[in-house]
Amino acid sequence: MAEELLRVAKEWHVDGKVVCCVTDNAANITKAVKILKWTHHPCLAHTINLIVRDALKVTKPTVDKVKTAVEYFHRSTVGAEKLKSTHRQMGMPELRPKQDCPTRWNSTFYMSKRFLESEDAIISTLAIVSAPVDPLTQEEWEVVEEVCRVLEPFEQVTVEWREVHYVTASKMILLCKGLERITANSQREANVTTGQVIELMDTQCSSMDRKFHRMEYNHVLSETAALDPRFKKLAFSDARAIDEALQINHLSSREGQPQQSAGSDTRATGSRGSRSTSSSATNVCCLDAV
Repeated sequence: MAEELLRVAKEWHVDGKVVCCVTDNAANITKAVKILKWTHHPCLAHTINLIVRDALKVTKPTVDKVKTAVEYFHRSTVGAEKLKSTHRQMGMPELRPKQDCPTRWNSTFYMSKRFLESEDAIISTLAIVSAPVDPLTQEEWEVVEEVCRVLEPFEQVTVEWREVHYVTASKMILLCKGLERITANSQREANVTTGQVIELMDTQCSSMDRKFHRMEYNHVLSETAALDPRFKKLAFSDARAIDEALQINHLSSREGQPQQSAGSDTRATGSRGSRSTSSSATNVCCLDAV
């Protein structure tokens, strides 16, 4: 794999210009980049997927019941038609339940959110058609509601990361710190009451602390954040980290080292990416990271 990466880099005449290589967290690609001695950085969207997937394991009993109900409505014509009829009788939009995809955590979020939006219609329909599905208890409905609320910021960051078409390294510190702060604030303010979701948040915090540890000292992320006119020092909580980033950028501009090209890319990100500054994910995380 390392040989193939190098071949492609040479084909595009960038083999001597690689500032940073972004991949998923798979061991084989990580090792290949390490063999080439390129600076490696894991994809944030994939990292978030791992964090949330691991945390969702504690809610598996409830999520499995939601999946079973959703599968019933997709499998049963009678059930699907009765659900539509119930939606109309209750004056609700005819929302078809969404199915879960095992490899994408946010599909579980979308499934749970849609299920919650149709709560009254689903409860009524399952009772009328005598479906072979175990109905959710009141506490399990509360779990679904709290899971959606807790995962909303992670979905916003995932969408923000997925939809951009330019370099996004300058946002990474801010968004990750924002997710940590939002989750910690929810814990302190006791915004959740169910045991499953409390454990889910504990698992999230532990995973983020491990995966985002000393992120401000990653020279690629710190330099790009410091150069982005939208963020600069706002992205940092550690004064030493910002001082080091500014010092490296200053030396790079004087000596013409490779970091300068990374800086120019980041400055371009700031100008071309002005549209994303108004996105909900960036705004939420900017406010919570301060």
